[in-house]
Amino acid sequence: MLRKKALLSVLMIISGCLTAIAQSSVNSPYTRYGLGDLSDRGFANNAAMGGVGYGIRNSGYINMTNPASFSSVDSLSFMFDMGMSLRSSNYQENGFKSNAKNSSFDYMAMQFRLHKRLGLAVGFTPYSTVGYNFSTTTPVEGNDSYTATNTFYGDGGLQQITAGLGFKILDNLSIGASAGYIYGSLDYQSSISFNTNSDQTYVYNKVKVKSYVADFGLQYTQPIGKTDFLTLGLVYGLGHTLNSTDTEGIQVTDNPTKPSYSAVNEQVINDSYGIPHTFGAGLAYTHNNKLTIGADYTLQKWSSVKYQNKTNMYEDLNKIAIGAEFIPNPIGRNYLQRIRYRIGFNYATPYLKLPQYEGPSEYSVNAGFGFPLYLYQRKTILNLTGQYVRVRPSVSNMLSENRFVIKLGLTFNEPWFMKWKVN
Repeated sequence: MLRKKALLSVLMIISGCLTAIAQSSVNSPYTRYGLGDLSDRGFANNAAMGGVGYGIRNSGYINMTNPASFSSVDSLSFMFDMGMSLRSSNYQENGFKSNAKNSSFDYMAMQFRLHKRLGLAVGFTPYSTVGYNFSTTTPVEGNDSYTATNTFYGDGGLQQITAGLGFKILDNLSIGASAGYIYGSLDYQSSISFNTNSDQTYVYNKVKVKSYVADFGLQYTQPIGKTDFLTLGLVYGLGHTLNSTDTEGIQVTDNPTKPSYSAVNEQVINDSYGIPHTFGAGLAYTHNNKLTIGADYTLQKWSSVKYQNKTNMYEDLNKIAIGAEFIPNPIGRNYLQRIRYRIGFNYATPYLKLPQYEGPSEYSVNAGFGFPLYLYQRKTILNLTGQYVRVRPSVSNMLSENRFVIKLGLTFNEPWFMKWKVN
């Protein structure tokens, strides 16, 4: 009965948060290009370690970055993970400054063992997010008494629901695969108006995606002595053309709120966007179940991906991440000894090609804690992560961003499969 009530509570949380995850969690003009701001597969605990995860095997939390890790789940546990973010962004360009604050519900996942060598995980995570709203006003050339106002607006994002299996072939070798459904809508709008009685031109681009995703992974663990381990992780994400519809249109009207006339020219283009082939490799070193040090490299082949039915519109994305986690004493009596202390760093090259320039590169410095909570005999971890993200343009006078992010995650670990005996 208790298991049924717990499962019902999980399903209620999921249904209540689906809309929240779909809401825009960014406010960046750079999301005007491409598919927007790309999201990491890792959760709050991975983020604190710089996003490291390919070689991580830990039975205490869910690792969605490599499906081979699903086989590490404890035989007695049902795990449920959920997280949210709070972010504050500061923008600067040519001496002008602005700021924006956003919040979002980021992810949900559950994991449990099907067999002593087989683990299952189901996750709901964002893929990318679009969010911007800005305008510029300039004088009309040849007549300074007239001005033209260009307004740019974008909203939406792509989400993915995935399910994966991790299978332990040998005691030190696991493979995994996950597949799922990627969906969402991206809304791009721009308009131009004048400070006189004249027509307004409105250009819009609405993309709807309903397609699939697939990822594969491998982890090989080599013992080093009696207490140390080195794990190699490899991942591959399938790149393909997305099943999508792209509605492009131009509308000319005399009044945007109460028009007396409106002329629209619209066309619909199918399957004009794609996602890239992704290759990743990582190493993780674990010492005495107290210290974990990891490093990951990711390559996303965006240069061959379609954008508005064109190729060569992106750059290949390269990302390097390093991180560490330290637990002084997992079973110590002192609470401070049981806290997980984490730190990490990552750097990523741009996948965007802006008009005439490359897109911005990005690096972040991360730190966080994993606080163990024991509530009603439930083994729960509260993950708190802080991030400083620097978005650096390729040209000095372009828009730069300093972003401060707080990530909160809760990992519930329920002993659902424990068998009690009475003597």
